Amino acid sequence: MAGGACAKPAFPGAVGWAAETPGGRGGRIVRVTTLAADGPGSLRAALDAKGPRIIVFEVGGVIDLGRTVLTIVEPYVTIAGQTAPSPGVTLIRGGIDIKTHDVVMRHIRVRTGVDGQALRSGWEADALSSVAGHDIIVDHCSFLWALDENMSASGPRFTGKTPAEWRAGTSHRITFSYNIAGEGIANGSHPKGEHSKGSLIHDNATEILLYRNLYAHNYERNPLLKGGAQVAMANNFIYDPGQRAVQYNLMELEWEGQAYQTGELSAVGNVLRGGVSTEPLAFLMIGGVGDLRYHMRDNIAVDRIGAPLPMLGRYATGGAKMIASATPVSWPAGLAVIPATDVETHVLTRAGARPWDRDADDSRLVFDVAEGRGEIIDDEKAVGGYPAVTAATRLRFDPAAWDLETMEPKSGLYPGQKPGGRDIASPQGKRVG
Repeated sequence: MAGGACAKPAFPGAVGWAAETPGGRGGRIVRVTTLAADGPGSLRAALDAKGPRIIVFEVGGVIDLGRTVLTIVEPYVTIAGQTAPSPGVTLIRGGIDIKTHDVVMRHIRVRTGVDGQALRSGWEADALSSVAGHDIIVDHCSFLWALDENMSASGPRFTGKTPAEWRAGTSHRITFSYNIAGEGIANGSHPKGEHSKGSLIHDNATEILLYRNLYAHNYERNPLLKGGAQVAMANNFIYDPGQRAVQYNLMELEWEGQAYQTGELSAVGNVLRGGVSTEPLAFLMIGGVGDLRYHMRDNIAVDRIGAPLPMLGRYATGGAKMIASATPVSWPAGLAVIPATDVETHVLTRAGARPWDRDADDSRLVFDVAEGRGEIIDDEKAVGGYPAVTAATRLRFDPAAWDLETMEPKSGLYPGQKPGGRDIASPQGKRVG
């Protein structure tokens, strides 16, 4: 369900087709009380619990997943990383797959990493992926060092016999907002070789919103839309892509015997800035054999010294058409956008987990982006490696101090935030559509 009888935003500032998912609203409070990877009081146990639930954290620190993936299969859950004491919650040596519906996840860090595995040896986890999930919001999270994608909407390509059934059977109605998706591992343990990727929006995934995210140091897929995908991109900042920034590709070998579906992309108010790793590219490039209907307005694309880059390009010689639309396509109603000239400062200030209480890796990444530094990496050790696993910090969760409808603090201050500190609320901007 998306919203239900008393539809309201999941939290102040929630946007997109998934904005009114209830998550775990109205459910029981489940407390994470240990940094152990599993067992009583763990995040894994809270995710596996049944029924509507709001997951809060009475511990802060590092959860070592030991090269495993947390899989969310029970719906109606809010994962409130903002409730954790400083320094917040960071997952290392693993990732998260969302294989259900009505999920709200905020203020969580994931650091996947090679973890010493041999080149092309098979460790290939995403940092975050929805797998045929729907009505999902992932907001103010930080995803680094994935072996596959950092942040994706995936699932089966064809479920059923019709395009409507295909779309219902894969990821749909998903918002990714104010996240960091960066430093995808290039030549690491993925069996296919080079695999530094930002976001994959899989074939036939629809009603996907990418809103005010930071993509940094990913070789490709910033994002990649596969065949028939329908995506809105607004106010994202893409820094130092390698071979591709935004791309579309319907591959004939993957669609053999099926009727090609035209992809849809609206890109408004985004910024692409090249860096040390950036090869010649365009803001939007098309490959494969399928057509793309697109609307683009007020986007900026420049190289590392500020010279303009082309807005459109191709990386295949097939007959795929790029069909321009004068008005937005696949665009959520009333979405607020800010001018592209304001995007870099806005996103660098606000994106990622706990921007009032950033960890060392997010701080390093954001400052490197601001200064035009950094590059695509092959191993997390190149940028200092995993954060140290230390004793948990602890803070008892007090339900009376929080608005349990939105999981916002009644005081206006999050754990670890000082009075007068950074305000992470988003300006309205101008509404489009």
